Amino acid sequence: MRILDLDAGNTFVKWRLAGTALRGRISHNDLHKVDWPEAIDRVRVASVAGEQVSEALQAFVQQRWQLEAEFARTSAIASGVTNSYTDPSRMGVDRWLAMLSAWDRTKAACWVVDCGSAITVEQLDGNGRHLGGYIIPGIQLISHNLLSNTAEIIVDHSIKGFNSTPGVNTSEAVQHGINLLLEALAEKVMRESKGQPVYVTGGDGALFCSLADGAIWCPDLVMDGLPLAIGG
Repeated sequence: MRILDLDAGNTFVKWRLAGTALRGRISHNDLHKVDWPEAIDRVRVASVAGEQVSEALQAFVQQRWQLEAEFARTSAIASGVTNSYTDPSRMGVDRWLAMLSAWDRTKAACWVVDCGSAITVEQLDGNGRHLGGYIIPGIQLISHNLLSNTAEIIVDHSIKGFNSTPGVNTSEAVQHGINLLLEALAEKVMRESKGQPVYVTGGDGALFCSLADGAIWCPDLVMDGLPLAIGG
């Protein structure tokens, strides 16, 4: 059976043909530009991109393969994980799927970090109970909001490489300050995890891993949770 997995975030749609090396990342408006496989039997979707994008994905799947896309939903309990939310529907499905995937990997207490438009940090105990989490603006969002809402901060230098030392111009001060926040978060998570596995995903996840010694890079953590929530 040929199964297409889609992970629709706030900026991009990641996709993969399950069990193969076929995969990619596209903007929400570029679905028609991909050389998709002709024959698809199922389409599983994780979407936090809003109702309009989800409807567009559903329409595209119906038009392209005459299939109904299967959208993952956050639930109270699934695959050994117990949600901490009184109303599970209020939790983003990407957070939920990442936790299902992390738990499936370890079946032990662990942490899950997703570094996307927002950075989310989740903690699971040894029984698969979600102990709670954090939602923090992602590094691109911090930069955008800072520059959009502060008239006197003008970035006019190109900054290359990762550095968190004090900046000697405004451009460095902004970028190095944002880097410092990510570095501090990485150190905090690794310190608090006390040797428990820390699984990391998301567009800035590889950078986070470079700052968090021992963190485990899992670029497909959300999509790996799709069969655990929907079925394989």
